[in-house]
Amino acid sequence: MYKYYESGFKSQALSIKDKFYNINFGYVFCIMLLAGIGVLCLYSAAGGKWMPWAWPQFVRFSIGFGLMLALTLVDIKYYLKFAYISYFLVLLLLIAVEVGGHVGMGAQRWIDLKIFKIQPSELMKITMVLMLAKYFHGCTLNKIESLRGLVAPALMALFPAALIILQPDLGTALMLMFTTMAIFFVVGVQWWKFALLGGGAAVLAPIAWQFLHDYQKNRVLTFLNPERDPLGAGYHIIQSKIALGSGGVFGKGFLNGTQSHLNFLPEKHTDFIFTMWSEEFGMMGGALVILLNLILIVYGYLFAFRVTSYFGKLVIIGLNTNYFLYVFINIAMVLGLLPVVGVPLPLISYGGTVMLSVMASFGIILCMDVNRNINLGRSSFGDD
Repeated sequence: MYKYYESGFKSQALSIKDKFYNINFGYVFCIMLLAGIGVLCLYSAAGGKWMPWAWPQFVRFSIGFGLMLALTLVDIKYYLKFAYISYFLVLLLLIAVEVGGHVGMGAQRWIDLKIFKIQPSELMKITMVLMLAKYFHGCTLNKIESLRGLVAPALMALFPAALIILQPDLGTALMLMFTTMAIFFVVGVQWWKFALLGGGAAVLAPIAWQFLHDYQKNRVLTFLNPERDPLGAGYHIIQSKIALGSGGVFGKGFLNGTQSHLNFLPEKHTDFIFTMWSEEFGMMGGALVILLNLILIVYGYLFAFRVTSYFGKLVIIGLNTNYFLYVFINIAMVLGLLPVVGVPLPLISYGGTVMLSVMASFGIILCMDVNRNINLGRSSFGDD
């Protein structure tokens, strides 16, 4: 069970120097290694050139690294204080996307600020976790176990998910909902509610199928049988499997991938970058990327176990689960284990908003860990 406290902020705030010394540099080192692999991949994807992908990615990571450190050193109580405000600000950005967002690749997902474009759905993955963590931080177990206590957080997750589906971006919307369910599970929502939700989803699935876009239906049908349209919808995954298989155990060597450099492999710098890396460095190279991501994810959940504040614990679990979903969906997708969806491989795939949002997530996770002994009014797991 959980313990609840009515007191305010506990323990003296740490100095900037103390926070810096408390940073887990093993975690940071894994992040840097993955980002370095990403730059190498993009250098190779461009045929051994820094432009147009590798150098901008390096610059974005450098900016993101500074953002991560800055967010790590923020006083933890500000994340709790401004959780709702940040959520509603990003929600307004999502509404603005629907009203007059930038259209690219057939989807309306961005806000064009002229200097750069932002994708509010990526920011929502962070602010929704902060919002849910604050909500449950102030809840009693009785409220969590009642349906009435779950209506508000469920609606606050469903509304942005619905806006994201309209963009359309079903993959991001599903990631948002899976992260929400992970937090619901951790705070003690009963199993029967999840079973009821799953049963309802199964019943509604045939109805929901009718509302999917044609390209979304094709993704599911292609996943079940890629050979049904080998030169169309099935082309991506067929070429991905060929490239993965041709890499063998140790790969063809850096800059020597044939499927990618002869342009058989589509989206080699974004969604299918893991395939390109595995073709050049083989099964061992792919295993290295998976291992580094696994270390990051395990680090995150270990941080959650040792954080004193309940708010901090939920924030870490939410953001770490979101990162896990990125990695799992992308790698499973290129292996043909899931339908092809637009989910990049974080730190490695080319992209600005995703890079900055992931680095911001790392910064917030590190902040919660750095301040692990700060009690914000409610304890972590314990006995009644």
